[in-house]
Amino acid sequence: MRTTWLCDFDGTIARTDVGAALVERYARGDRARRRALAEAWRAGRLGSRALIVAECAAVRVSHDEALAFARGVELDPGFAAFAAAAAGRGERVEVVSDGFDFYVRELLERAGLGPLPRSANRVRFAGDRMIPGFPTRALAGACGRCGNCKAAHVARARARGDRVVLVGDGCSDRCAAPLADQVLAKGALLRWCRERGIAAQPFDGFADVERIARARAGAVHHADTAAAPAGS
Repeated sequence: MRTTWLCDFDGTIARTDVGAALVERYARGDRARRRALAEAWRAGRLGSRALIVAECAAVRVSHDEALAFARGVELDPGFAAFAAAAAGRGERVEVVSDGFDFYVRELLERAGLGPLPRSANRVRFAGDRMIPGFPTRALAGACGRCGNCKAAHVARARARGDRVVLVGDGCSDRCAAPLADQVLAKGALLRWCRERGIAAQPFDGFADVERIARARAGAVHHADTAAAPAGS
């Protein structure tokens, strides 16, 4: 059985939450209201789709400004090596983000990782306005509240017959965590899983993820070898 690694982007592959930092830098108007909306999202009272629509309505930034801002973000230095090693083992790595495609695409391509399959919310720039779009909202298994519901990506990987490992750090990973075969978590996601009794293995970065992946692959190979009939 092939393994699919569903990897969150903001705060997981990227060292910071690019979307949140972009909103903080370029949003105009009532900061207290934006913080109240973000808190409602973290508490589970508001879906990310509604939060994204509200935040984009407050942001004033051009495409070029937004892209220049995003280019200042660093990726986890262990991610590229992990992705290459996973491919060598015949595993699939997918980037699944509830952020925006323009910066996910840009940062992955700058790191030489453009061919990786990825999914994120879209955004169209009209002057200094950001107009969001949610192309995955109709996917089977989507909750209807997330912009890019990761539960739907678990369902798609399962439909291919894959075993699914979720790698994430925050609220956007909650829909997928109870459904994945294995969860690697840090930050808010790790606390949330522990509060709800969801098994989650902690990690700090993708060097840890690769160590876990190698150990798992070795255990699977050992189990397969032990189960093989004598003389096979």
